[in-house]
Amino acid sequence: MEKFRWCFIGAGSLANTVASQLNKSKRHKIVSVYTRNYEKGKAFAEKHGGTAYDTPEKAITAQGVEGVYIVTPHNAHFRYAELSLNLGKPVFCEKAFTVTAEETEKLITLAHEKKLYLCEAMWTWFSPSANMTKKWIDEGKIGRISSAYFRYHSRTVGYKGRHTDPRRAGGALLDITIYPVTYAYRLWGKPDKIEAKANISGGIDLSEDITFTYSDSFKVNISASINDSRGLEEMSIKGEKGEIKAPFFHAMNGITLKKGLFRKERFKGDGPKINSYLDEFDAVAADIRSGKTESDMVPLKATLEVMEILDEIRDIIGLSYDNLE
Repeated sequence: MEKFRWCFIGAGSLANTVASQLNKSKRHKIVSVYTRNYEKGKAFAEKHGGTAYDTPEKAITAQGVEGVYIVTPHNAHFRYAELSLNLGKPVFCEKAFTVTAEETEKLITLAHEKKLYLCEAMWTWFSPSANMTKKWIDEGKIGRISSAYFRYHSRTVGYKGRHTDPRRAGGALLDITIYPVTYAYRLWGKPDKIEAKANISGGIDLSEDITFTYSDSFKVNISASINDSRGLEEMSIKGEKGEIKAPFFHAMNGITLKKGLFRKERFKGDGPKINSYLDEFDAVAADIRSGKTESDMVPLKATLEVMEILDEIRDIIGLSYDNLE
């Protein structure tokens, strides 16, 4: 099969990681790249293939481009996704899909008008372990849910400028809190009640503690931080018959189903230990070539509703993005 041809908008560390995986797969090809720093774009193209362009319009409309992958800081997602759709190209955009639910809704409306494919690049939706967690719960393997807990603590303060830049929608919420929020949403949908508190400093949220309450009275507790050098991450979902646990739920393949003291079932997936970006890129490429305008795995309604949850959390903790670039 002919390689699927991508335009990359963005050439940072994640773009380089993804590009390396795509090129190794021999199923994808990068034909164009745009980033605001043209020299950085040229270096990316020399390393991963394709041509660097000095405007996003030239990169998006370059010969052979079948899909546009947007991998910029959060604040630029909307403008490049909107531009790509207006130029007639399908879009695969990194999380957080946009900064607000309003922006997401505008993109969905535009994609429907243009009859073009639009999808969020959130690997939680494509992760083999996350898929198995949902399967176990749907099959009733741990019975009625009694509680769930997600913790994702890291130390990204000072790692990259965008992480703590309020002009680029930096902070925990859109960078890491979105992972457990998406995970919980995928399993149980929108919560009936949201409670949240946060540590806000310098215009960004360094951490937050969130509680989702669902109609049958179980609660999901989420703790996220970008200012914890211990780098703690874990997931625990308890039910009347057992518990599902994962030490690194957002990026690693590996979950355990426990029933009593001695009964355990482990799932590690068939692929690499760390979730591969190829799961999502292969699925999206197949979708686009088949003429779909929406992903079966990541419905646009789901992307919008996750953004609505994030908006509500932002309102509760008093965080605003008023001075974006």
